[in-house]
Amino acid sequence: MSVHDVAFDAMGSEVRIVIDEPGDGASGVPEPALAIAAARRYIAAFEQALSRFRPDSELCALNRDPRPEVPASPLMREAVRAGLWAARRTGGLVDPTLLRALEAAGYVKSRAGVAGAPLAEALAVAPARRPAQPHPGRAWARFEVDDAAGLIKRPPGIPFDTGGCGKGLAADLVASRLRGYHRFVVDCGGDIRVGGRGVTSQPFAVHVQHPVSRRHVCVIHSRGGGIATSGLDVRIWRRKDGSFAHHLIDPATLEPAWTGLVGATALGRTALEAETLSKAALLSGPQRGRTVLAELGGILVHESGRIELCGPLEFSPRFQLPPTHAGVAA
Repeated sequence: MSVHDVAFDAMGSEVRIVIDEPGDGASGVPEPALAIAAARRYIAAFEQALSRFRPDSELCALNRDPRPEVPASPLMREAVRAGLWAARRTGGLVDPTLLRALEAAGYVKSRAGVAGAPLAEALAVAPARRPAQPHPGRAWARFEVDDAAGLIKRPPGIPFDTGGCGKGLAADLVASRLRGYHRFVVDCGGDIRVGGRGVTSQPFAVHVQHPVSRRHVCVIHSRGGGIATSGLDVRIWRRKDGSFAHHLIDPATLEPAWTGLVGATALGRTALEAETLSKAALLSGPQRGRTVLAELGGILVHESGRIELCGPLEFSPRFQLPPTHAGVAA
């Protein structure tokens, strides 16, 4: 059975789609090359609508709009619904209303293609470690998605950021179009959705990379669902005052979170859930992070470089030498 494997740049990262030929008995399923082309167009439209770095995007228009009730496309409503779900799932720890804090930290323009500052240097001068906490104001709870009326309802002046769960949502939405194939993987910048009719009997091997050494340290055999990794190693920068900042904000302090962890990988039933849990685990720090990952499994990477397996994953992955190339192995 032939495999179609295509990678391209989108949403500030690399997107990779792997599709087997249609399974036995599949009807009305396009050729994998056509499905991948359609997925690329869909992701381009997704980025155009939801990027905070494009002034003409629907997201930027929503955030500028002075009305308390704003007409919104189905995709915009789905993205806001996903952000609110992530906030509820984590008790407000993954908060989609922190855009101003993120910009204040220095993340105003896209950092695609921009090398991150040295993580070791940042950790050496970072503030005292502490777990992040939800913001008591719960601004995200004041948003409402009204599908019947096609509206987003919220108090004006509270900007919404879809970046916290956008790649996971994109992976899930593309995956929903690929169900007729034998096996497939959609990888949106490390937020991965695995599925297909044959993936239960023929799982994909997903290699997990250490955020500091860059070595592939373990492999997860996925029989479907989501896998996502959050880390401090990619989007980290030095501010004008010499301090360091990154993109994971503590809702309680509105400053970058320094929790004692530098990375977290989570499994989920969907890519959105995995992305949400990976961020929540890293923001929670070592002790609470274990609890976040206890049900579905995951990996914590401590500042020391130590890897800790959590939940069901503690017993399932096998460690191996790095593969000859990075990424998902069929």
